[in-house]
Amino acid sequence: MDRTTSGEQHANHTAPTTPAPVALAGATMGTTWSARLALPQHLTVDAVRAAIQQALDKIVAQMSTWDSASDLSRYNRADPGWQPLPHDCLHVLQHALQLAADTDGAYDPTIGPLVNAWGFGPPPYASEPPSTDTISALRQRCGWQRVRLDRDGLCAWQPGGAYLDLSAIAKGYGVDLAAQALNALGVTDYLMEVGGELRARGQRPDGRPWRVAIEVPDGSDDHALNLVLSDLSIATSGDYRRYRDSATGRYAHTVDPRTGQPVSNGVASVTVIHADCMHADALATALTVLGERDGMAYAQRHRLAALFILRNGHELRLAASDAFATMATR
Repeated sequence: MDRTTSGEQHANHTAPTTPAPVALAGATMGTTWSARLALPQHLTVDAVRAAIQQALDKIVAQMSTWDSASDLSRYNRADPGWQPLPHDCLHVLQHALQLAADTDGAYDPTIGPLVNAWGFGPPPYASEPPSTDTISALRQRCGWQRVRLDRDGLCAWQPGGAYLDLSAIAKGYGVDLAAQALNALGVTDYLMEVGGELRARGQRPDGRPWRVAIEVPDGSDDHALNLVLSDLSIATSGDYRRYRDSATGRYAHTVDPRTGQPVSNGVASVTVIHADCMHADALATALTVLGERDGMAYAQRHRLAALFILRNGHELRLAASDAFATMATR
């Protein structure tokens, strides 16, 4: 903290002030958001809270499948043809389709019919898992190659029956959009979080770095790693937060687009560190579906900072990409 060298006060000088530490929270996308930041002197808490909420409300209005009035829901109900979509929605969809192509469909934004059938979309929910015949029929409606974009015309091709689900990427983009809102206000030090996905800028109000913990998915309060996060984003996809129980057992919310079945490949979670939370969010899901061997190969090939937590019977095992290992030892 700045100090004067004497007890004298001068009317023509204003002593520098340390930005006030502020913690904010709210609700969005069926989960919660939080922000910790250093509040600049020219801003009010209410102004910052409103800017964050407005950014996140924009995501819901454009990309929610739970909101029947959203732009994405309107697209999903539309007849075949070109359908208008707002800029942000098209931006996210473009990146989703690109990742689908890069991963040969391990990630696929057209997986909505299958997600809904397994009970992880909006209600009503089926009481039992879908049959093999149902899965086979629903897979005919999926396929990222069926969707085309016209960025200049702000529209996307609805081939008929396509149901987009951007849940595995929109939350991360929400973090990015909220961070942009903070940047626009002149906030330079913050940790922005939505549903466990985070983006950090600058440092804590006390001058120390932002630190984040990667959760061990074993029901304990222990953590696999505690990392310094500076001007980066981090996202995790896991099988321990969202799941359903049925007569045939428990299954996680991540569905493999290539089989139509929930992922069951020994991956408990994948954490990705990236410059943008949108990319980290979608990549964490893609690597989870790809599994340890193919997912790690993809991460190494693209120099991604990724941490896999893998189930080995009742034990957990960690596997880090080279980029993640380098970052974790800084």
